Amino acid sequence: MRFLPGLELSRRFHHAVVAPAIAARFPRLRYAAARMDTGSELFGFDTERSRDHDWGPRVQVFLDCADAGLADQVCAAVTEDLPATFLGFPTRFAPDADRTLGVPALDGARHGVTVTDVSAWCQRVLGFDPADGPGRLDWLATPTQRLAEFTAGDVFHDALPGVTAGSVGGLTGRRAVLAWYPPDIWRYVLAAAWARVAGEEPFVGRCGEVGDEIGGAVVTARIVRDLMRLALLVGRCYPPYHKWLGSAFARLPDDDGLCATLAAALSATGWSVRQRRLCQAYELLAVRTNQLALAAPVEPTVRPFRDRPFLVLDAARFARALWSAIGDRELRALPVLGAVDQVVDHTALLTDVARTRTVMGRVLGLDHDGTRPNER
Repeated sequence: MRFLPGLELSRRFHHAVVAPAIAARFPRLRYAAARMDTGSELFGFDTERSRDHDWGPRVQVFLDCADAGLADQVCAAVTEDLPATFLGFPTRFAPDADRTLGVPALDGARHGVTVTDVSAWCQRVLGFDPADGPGRLDWLATPTQRLAEFTAGDVFHDALPGVTAGSVGGLTGRRAVLAWYPPDIWRYVLAAAWARVAGEEPFVGRCGEVGDEIGGAVVTARIVRDLMRLALLVGRCYPPYHKWLGSAFARLPDDDGLCATLAAALSATGWSVRQRRLCQAYELLAVRTNQLALAAPVEPTVRPFRDRPFLVLDAARFARALWSAIGDRELRALPVLGAVDQVVDHTALLTDVARTRTVMGRVLGLDHDGTRPNER
C-alpha cells in the first residue's frame, strides 16, 4: 500500500466521512474540524515507520461551549457511519497506552475521531484558552512542543462563532492568537536562550585544556542543541521536542551555512576545532539576532574569555540587550530564565501542563493568573 501522509489522510477522511455524517444528523451544527492533536504528521514528519502506533485517519471535532452537551451524540453519529477502512487504511487502531482516542470498538481498538468543547480542549492541552488572551504565565509555562502542535496541522472546517464580546472565537482565531510570541515575550525567551549559551561557552576550551575529550564533546553537543533552538526562535518557529528538533532546524533558511557549521562542530575532534566551529556558529546567530531589530545591535564577533586562551562570543551581551529592550516592566522584572523548555528538560513534566504551570509559577514568582504578588 502506498504511504499517504497522515495529515492528508485525515483531511480526506474528514471531507468524505466525518463531515457528511455530521451534516446528515446535525445540519445546523456549527463546529470546527482539524488535525492538530499530537503526532509527527502535524509537521509532515511522519513516514511509513509511523504507522506502527497511534497512526491513522484522525480528526478532532470542536463544538462551541453552548453545544458541548451534544458531543456524545455527534461522536455516535460518526461512529455509526464509520467504514472499516478508508483509502485502504484501518479506521480503528490501537493507540498508545497513554492516549485515549475516540470510542472503544468491540475488539478494543479505537477510532480517531474525538468530539469536544473547544474551550475545554484548549484548557486540557494548553492550560488556558487562547480566546481569553494569554498572559505571561500562559506563554512561559506552555512547552514549545505544545505551541508548535497547536499552530501546526490543519483546520479542515471552521464554522464556530467568530469574535465575541471581548474575546476571540473560533478555532482559527485561537490558532492565530498563538501563531507567535508577542514581541516582549519573544525578547524574553531569546534573552534566556542567549543566557544559556553564555553559561557554557567557555567550557569547551576548559575541557580540552585538562584533556577531557568526552566532556568537551558533551558540552559541544549541549551548546549545539541550544543554538539550534535559538535559531528556530530567531526564525519564528516553536522548537519541537528532541526527536524532531533536527528535522525542524533543517527546514530553516540556511543561506549563511549555519547547519553545516553546527554539524562540523558535532563531528569535530579536539577542543580547538570544536571551538572554531562553535565560534563561527555564534557569529552567524549573532548576525541573525541583530537582523530582527528587537534590540539595539550588538557587536557580533568573538573575543577572548578573560585572560584564558579560549574564544567566546560573550553571549551575555545579547541577553542583556534583549532584556533591556523589553517594554513590559513586570516581564523585565522576572529572572531571565525563559520559557519552561529552557528551565526543565524532563518529558514527564513537559507533557503535563498542570505541572509546567506550577513549576514556572514558582520559578518565576508568578501566581496562577500570571501576576506577581506585588502587582495586586
